Amino acid sequence: MATGKINVSVDNIFPLIKKFLYSDHEIFLRELISNATDATLKLKHLTAIGEAKVEYGNPIIDIKIDKEGKKIHLIDQGIGMTEDEVKKYINEVAFSGAEEFLNKYEDGAKDAGIIGHFGLGFYSSFMVAHTVEIITKSFKDEPAVHWSCDGSPEFTIKKGKKEDRGTEIILHIAEDSIEFLEDSRITELLTKYNKFMPIPIRFGTKTETLPKPEDAKEEDPAPTKEVDNIINNPNPAWTKQPADLEDADYSGFYRELYPMQFEEPLFHIHLNVDYPFNLTGILYFPKLTNDLNVQKDKIQLYQNQVFVTDNVEGIVPEFLTMLRGVIDSPDIPLNVSRSYLQADGAVKKISSYITRKVADKLNSLFKNSREDFEQKWNDIKIVIEYGMLSEDKFFEKADKFALYPTVDGNYFTFEELQEKLKDTQTDKDDKLVILYASDKDAQHSYIEAAKTKGYEVLLMDSPIISHLMQKLETSKEKISFARVDADHLDNLIKKEDTQISKLSDEEKEKLKTNLEEVISGKSFTVQLEAMDSSASPFIITEPEFMRRMKDMQRSGGGGGMFGMGGMPEMYNLIVNTNHELVGEILNTKTAKKRERLINQSIDLARLSKGLLKGEELTNFIKRSYEMVK
Repeated sequence: MATGKINVSVDNIFPLIKKFLYSDHEIFLRELISNATDATLKLKHLTAIGEAKVEYGNPIIDIKIDKEGKKIHLIDQGIGMTEDEVKKYINEVAFSGAEEFLNKYEDGAKDAGIIGHFGLGFYSSFMVAHTVEIITKSFKDEPAVHWSCDGSPEFTIKKGKKEDRGTEIILHIAEDSIEFLEDSRITELLTKYNKFMPIPIRFGTKTETLPKPEDAKEEDPAPTKEVDNIINNPNPAWTKQPADLEDADYSGFYRELYPMQFEEPLFHIHLNVDYPFNLTGILYFPKLTNDLNVQKDKIQLYQNQVFVTDNVEGIVPEFLTMLRGVIDSPDIPLNVSRSYLQADGAVKKISSYITRKVADKLNSLFKNSREDFEQKWNDIKIVIEYGMLSEDKFFEKADKFALYPTVDGNYFTFEELQEKLKDTQTDKDDKLVILYASDKDAQHSYIEAAKTKGYEVLLMDSPIISHLMQKLETSKEKISFARVDADHLDNLIKKEDTQISKLSDEEKEKLKTNLEEVISGKSFTVQLEAMDSSASPFIITEPEFMRRMKDMQRSGGGGGMFGMGGMPEMYNLIVNTNHELVGEILNTKTAKKRERLINQSIDLARLSKGLLKGEELTNFIKRSYEMVK
């Protein structure tokens, strides 16, 4: 039996490990299983190249809990260690055995899936254990080794009694970590971190129901048997080639990732690249609403099939964090700050690759099955619009497949829209004016008025559409957007058959004075326009610029833009000088009746615009009943 000191730079390394090295103690299990996986994959590689003259077999990793003894056992059937290797890899804390192995066998070992990226690995045991034992036997013909340490720099090492190849780690759980002696807690951790590890992980047994014998009666219970409880799927879909998978495989893997998610994803994107970085994965487009606060953190980041995090900001472009799925890359650094990730060259390349891959997939879906793409548009548009707004490269690609639906359910690309509207919806400066509605029901009367004039009206109702329109107007030539209830259509679009007013200039001045006397103090600018006599007598619109600024402020893009808490209320009161009611107001003899007609007419316009509320709405209803009487 020998004794010695672990070669560390300070005597209090263990308290540092326990308190500061990892922010979350639960990852000790991830670290130990990663080491066990490495040990097994190393053996697989050495047997494959003929350097290990042993039978690889079908190794598994065993997790066992001894509640009474307050111990956790973790057993692998991997490469094992000799006494010299224990001294080298365990006692010299900073030495990475996996890194050395990868360097030695660099021609083929990297393809073996060896992890080798998890820092101090084994020493995370001391976050939850007061004493740790290692009992190990190398695949080489050398005696087993038994190493023990009580959480101080002191250790003991002696010959072990283990006869079969591999390593057993025994954790004597500390009083402040007894939660890890619960089966449910260990199952939770195994499912979270090790669900797709490449070596089968066994944790106890489970009961499996067998088919009933042919001569069994209906009331007879089905026979059962105890079978190994294998926690993980060692060959998840993302590790396979797309050519080897069918749609059913992708759907099954989605349910494996999200067992509580009952809706099928709309489509998937299989990522598979090995140069200039390594990355595999599968991303799914779920059905999305217009809610920008939709739950994110649904993409899981793995490193060689070991779960790392579900916070992938910095690695996946922000607009794609609303997707779901898996990304696996050995080239992403672990346990580092987000600012480091954003500056890391490999991470930037990965983010650009994912953006391009998603854009190419969307373009392919659009070209190959446009009808299906149109049907899915409302479920995916929030991601695409957000991407167009936040990523210039995605904006360029999305220009080919981004759709602009009309209120009648027709879909156009921007190029198609320009071609359709170039002869009918241009202003006096030959700028294309694109009319849109953000709420079909609330803006119904305005939509109908525009359609009566032969104008096409788009339905653009996502919460970020104001920002996107701003970008489109600056990136495209000679176009502008106007909501149907914003600045009046006849001011925006040139008309060859301009209506002639029935009122003289003197009558117009008198009418404007009458109106301004009644609406004094309200935020209305009176505009007299000659329109068709069948059009509404009074229409309230809002300046497009002002309305859009308010929309952007509400969606988080304009708060503080003008150094004020809110944008002022400003509206246009468009008065149709050719309407019969307007003529009656002008010709009314008594001021009281004229004031009542004006108030009632304006309130009807305000009601149509959704501006009549509270006491004013109550007074309007009361006044309406009196007029009916």
